[in-house]
Amino acid sequence: MDIQLKRGMLDACVLAAIKSKDSYGYQIIKELKPYVVLSESTLYTILKRLENAKMLTVRTAEHGGRLRKYYHITELGLKRIEVFKEEWEEIMLIYRFVTREEHEHE
Repeated sequence: MDIQLKRGMLDACVLAAIKSKDSYGYQIIKELKPYVVLSESTLYTILKRLENAKMLTVRTAEHGGRLRKYYHITELGLKRIEVFKEEWEEIMLIYRFVTREEHEHE
């Protein structure tokens, strides 16, 4: 798969995982697991990229005697999800074209 396309899809997945409530790394991985498998290193690279792009913010809170980073989606992150949905419709049209049956155009 094209690396840029995959990156965009993974970014959208991570943003969608925190869309309804703030979350932390392990929980995000767990939530995505039925759909896509991410390593911790890949997830944290994505989270850092999204933070730098101001699509999410990070806060640190104590949990069980340890510090945990919680991620919160911003307005830019919500807009990115909407743009992804629009782009996905175009991708699906292209997919349907590429996978159409040959006899449809005879």
